Amino acid sequence: MSERYTNVILLLLFYCLRTNTTFTQQNSEALTHALCCLFRFPGGIFETTENEPISVEEMAFKFAVTNINRNRTLMPNTTLTYDIQRINLYDSFEASRRACDQLALGVASVFGPSHSSSLSAVQSISNALEVPHIQTRWKHPIVNQKDSFYINLYPDYTSISRAILHLVQYYKWKTVTVVYEDSTGLIRLQELMKAPSRYNIKIKIRQLPTDNRDPKPLLKEMKRGKEFYVIFDCTYETAAGMLKQLLSMGMMTEYYHYFFTTLDLFALNLEPYRYSGVNMTGFRLLNIDNPHIASVIDKWSMERLQAPPKPESGLLDGMMTTDAALMYDAVYVVSIAFQRASQMTVSSLQCHRHKPWRFGSRFMNLIKEAQWDGLTGHIAFNKTDGLRKDFDLDVISLKEEGLEKIGIWNSNTGLNMTDSMKEKPSNISVSMSNRSLIVTTILEDPYVMYKKSDKPLYGNDRFEGYCLDLLKELSNILGFTYEVRLVADGKYGAQNDKGQWNGMVRELVDHIADLAVAPLTITYVREKVIDFSKPFLTLGISILYRKPNGTNPGVFSFLNPLSPDIWMYVLLACLGVSCVLFVIARFTPYEWYNPHPCNPDSDVVENNFTLLNSFWFGVGALMQQGSELMPKALSTRIVGGIWWFFTLIIISSYTANLAAFLTVERMESPIDSADDLAKQTKIEYGAVGDGSTMTFFKKSKISTYEKMWAFMSSRQQTALVKNNDVGIQRVLTTDYALLMESTNIEFVTQRNCNLTQIGGLIDSKGYGVGTPLGSPYRDKITIAILQLQEEGKLHMMKEKWWRGNGCPEEDSKEASALGVENIGGIFIVLAAGLVLSVFVAIGEFIYKSRRNSDIEQVSFIILIMHLQCGVLFYLVKSFYLTNKHVINIKCITILTPISIYHNIIHRKNIGKTGWEIYNKGIIL
Repeated sequence: MSERYTNVILLLLFYCLRTNTTFTQQNSEALTHALCCLFRFPGGIFETTENEPISVEEMAFKFAVTNINRNRTLMPNTTLTYDIQRINLYDSFEASRRACDQLALGVASVFGPSHSSSLSAVQSISNALEVPHIQTRWKHPIVNQKDSFYINLYPDYTSISRAILHLVQYYKWKTVTVVYEDSTGLIRLQELMKAPSRYNIKIKIRQLPTDNRDPKPLLKEMKRGKEFYVIFDCTYETAAGMLKQLLSMGMMTEYYHYFFTTLDLFALNLEPYRYSGVNMTGFRLLNIDNPHIASVIDKWSMERLQAPPKPESGLLDGMMTTDAALMYDAVYVVSIAFQRASQMTVSSLQCHRHKPWRFGSRFMNLIKEAQWDGLTGHIAFNKTDGLRKDFDLDVISLKEEGLEKIGIWNSNTGLNMTDSMKEKPSNISVSMSNRSLIVTTILEDPYVMYKKSDKPLYGNDRFEGYCLDLLKELSNILGFTYEVRLVADGKYGAQNDKGQWNGMVRELVDHIADLAVAPLTITYVREKVIDFSKPFLTLGISILYRKPNGTNPGVFSFLNPLSPDIWMYVLLACLGVSCVLFVIARFTPYEWYNPHPCNPDSDVVENNFTLLNSFWFGVGALMQQGSELMPKALSTRIVGGIWWFFTLIIISSYTANLAAFLTVERMESPIDSADDLAKQTKIEYGAVGDGSTMTFFKKSKISTYEKMWAFMSSRQQTALVKNNDVGIQRVLTTDYALLMESTNIEFVTQRNCNLTQIGGLIDSKGYGVGTPLGSPYRDKITIAILQLQEEGKLHMMKEKWWRGNGCPEEDSKEASALGVENIGGIFIVLAAGLVLSVFVAIGEFIYKSRRNSDIEQVSFIILIMHLQCGVLFYLVKSFYLTNKHVINIKCITILTPISIYHNIIHRKNIGKTGWEIYNKGIIL
């Protein structure tokens, strides 16, 4: 259209000059108006490729001019025409030639091209001829400060880089991988590259393969290196291809977070990735929430849909890209400036003459002063460098509902994230529906066990237990499906000296599994590499050991209520009180009395509290029997009263404990606590290798536990066991104590009455559901566990799997009759006392007889013979009386030991009869 108008007007002018035609005033005004309307047009230089003969910028350029001409509100008296020149990509010479051709025609401004080399060539011509150069693509930083005749609607590289840095800081990424397409990406991200020295952020830089090479080796290396936070600096075409590759590599999961620097992320077809759970973030310059802008985009889409289909680019059908929107806004900005320009004419410029346009500086200033609320938001320029200022970037993120705006970054105020989640109802089941999770676990009774069945079982039906019930409840609440897999190495997860993990923790770190539902203890070292939910079971470490064999009460068990020390102290107290009573009774005058009350003038006085009598008084009070001795003085009564109170407490305490010690079986264990284990080496002890219990002792700084770990580490081959089943078997068969969680001990002791828990809990901890670090499932699972806890389902599940047949309680035994084995010792004491009394009586007799014989000068041998005779006669008499025989024996009065003793003492003649009986007693 522009070429046709131009040729017509040039031919008309040429004809007028050749024929000297005289125009009337009316014809002159009409021609002047036509010339004014038609010569005020912009020129566009656009690059083409084989796949895209007409670029998006060219279509947007034409779309904007058409809208301005249709809508006369902006330029009511002017009809814009344009000149479009197409060049090959990267052909800077052709770009310079085409720019000179347009300037020769007389254009007010030049739009394009987009590639940096061609753009620089056109920019130099515009600076020389002082014609505004309108740019809508990112360009290198200004090196030549003389480049003043241009504006750029694309946000400058420093602003984009600062916005990305603010977003990295908001997400608290400590390690970031930057993947760039070409070297310009490193310039665009210059502010982010300075972050390691300023903000302690580790950045790993990778470049995408060039020449259409396969990027899978690069992605494999990133996956192997666990690079979860990635910034892609590439075009939207490359981004669309990368998304497909990431999906095929299994890297579109919840644990990855991708940021794309392209401003066309919103225009890509992201439907295949909505339900993958991947975190995808980007910036958007188009303000599509504005109704007016949305209507313009709809018109654009309608025209694009009528155009012939283009090769697969990853864009949504008819969607306007950022480059097209920027070109549209650029045409409007220049039109606003042109509308404000008065008495400004466009002249033909020749590149070889270097004569600038006389209105160029004025028009350039008008463009820089122009402001417009366009498709890409508010448009304003910095007058010094022509770059865009005070603009907004919408922060968008991929959700299941599609792309959502989650924040705004402003070039002046910075990042402002909006918490849109608070405005929505908190339905946690919606966010985890349509998810299929891999759950790693370990065989451990009663948490995970193989289900017993006559038929072959497959999949999740192979297992049962507490953790399977918990997983089923979580699935019902959150709406996800799952696949249970046993951990490959059969370990919980511990860190070796090289810092490498094994077991279930390793599978979570490597993202082989999404959840770990097992008796996995929440520890500090594990929390640094994986995330845990709130604990679903609280427990501690304790000691599992064989139940000691019961010992029945012995025959002297009646002494057990009081310890040997107390018995010794009671005996010493009795002796001490007896001595004090003896001394006080001797000292006080009120304990002395006259043995002959009929003779009050007698000087003889006696005292009943001899040393033996004082001891007898103490023993009588201790045995609760009393004695015939009673204190008379106040001082001795005080001693007696205090002794009686002492014996009351002692006897009451003894009686209270006597029944228990006579009837209860005594369970004597060689160990009672962890301290007892640490102090000995006879009983071997240990824990499950590579478990939290082992790690607790390994990391503990308490001296007792350090000593225990030194013992276990010195005997790792025998002290540390593979799993709990092996350790329990060792406890039953050998002299071994297993350190394990109290919940497991509770389960085992309910089913094996030969095992028991020794002591209390060594520590306090909990079992939690493990997730990879940064997993979005952690908070949702925590909420579900709290819900199960409030509903009491966790307690019901524990009762279901822990309750066993139980062992008979010791306290529940009924009282049984006491046998000889219980109280037989008291009969032994009675017999011993009787025998002792006989010997003491004989000793007393012998002692007294010998003493009197010395005094009366009677032979001690004769006394003994008479004593034997008397005893023998007494036995014979008893025998005949028992058998009902009548015997006439004379002198009976002298035949008892007492009468013999009495006659001897008083020198009485025994007589013939006594000797005859003595002599005949042997025959009888």
